[in-house]
Amino acid sequence: MIIDCHGHYTTAPKQLQEWRDAQIAALKEPKGKPEKGTIKVSDDEIRASVEGAQLKIQRERGTDLTIFSPRASGMGHHIGDATASEHWTAHCNDFVHRVCTLFPDNFIGVAQLPQTPGVSPKNCVAELERTVKELGFIGCNLSPDPSGSRWTDPPFTDRYWYPIYEKMVELDVPAMVHVSASCTPSVHFTGAHYLNGDTTAFMQFLSGDLFKDFPTLRFIIPHGGGAVPYHWGRYRGLAQDLKKPLLKDHLLKNVFFDTCVYHQPGIDLLAKVIPVENVLFASEMVGAVRGIDPETGFYYDDTKRYVDALPLSAADKQKIFEGNARRVFPRLDAHLKKRGR
Repeated sequence: MIIDCHGHYTTAPKQLQEWRDAQIAALKEPKGKPEKGTIKVSDDEIRASVEGAQLKIQRERGTDLTIFSPRASGMGHHIGDATASEHWTAHCNDFVHRVCTLFPDNFIGVAQLPQTPGVSPKNCVAELERTVKELGFIGCNLSPDPSGSRWTDPPFTDRYWYPIYEKMVELDVPAMVHVSASCTPSVHFTGAHYLNGDTTAFMQFLSGDLFKDFPTLRFIIPHGGGAVPYHWGRYRGLAQDLKKPLLKDHLLKNVFFDTCVYHQPGIDLLAKVIPVENVLFASEMVGAVRGIDPETGFYYDDTKRYVDALPLSAADKQKIFEGNARRVFPRLDAHLKKRGR
């Protein structure tokens, strides 16, 4: 199988964004406390939203299953209060669940969490439990910066985050590190804030001893790990200066990287620097970069093509394409085995 561990529902029916726009407008009112309400969308509209996009691309590129979550830039944790975030998050997760229910062979869900700047991650526990136990989701997206590029919350290694980690361990689900929109005009969201979030989270993990407290906690750092693989020597040296163990012992039993890197030299570097056991195939489609590379004639985000071109054994490529995802997402493995896959 070819399992894409990083896909977002960027093509959801317009009613979802219309509900969000109305919520944001209501929040601006002096006593604005918008209700959750309902969003009416037919199954045919859900089908149409993916059949000409994610499903079409799966078929064209030869991938089998996408681990699917709400649109990352739309999470907007910085907008409104905790209640507003809870309502928006539940709607987004329910839409993803509908896709997964209609196309169970093609998609499986990962949850957005109702994070809010300055509000304890304990507030996210109920939604994580709902999505895993009731909707069959297999993981979550967790932002190290719900403030939207202002970085007002404590680092991932702070005990502030422990309530959500405890629930992740209990449910045996990993988190993908993923920020959302940027509130700062000088920090572009997909070209800077996303990569900053990835890199910053890794440095937070390196600086602390989180995995001594949570030895089975697992994170996927997307977008190839941000700047991390390119500066692996810097991080090895920083770990040494901080009197930490070797990175392979300190972090690599718990931290993994995806292949959302949109050129062959970048994937080549990732595969040379990061052990193959820590790399999961991903494309982020339909996502941040949608055009065709004029140098190759292929879509930038056709990352399967880059992994296929790596000078690795068939066994190592199988780990990247399938085996590592089954190991990092145990609920995915159980789900696939039940379906005879």
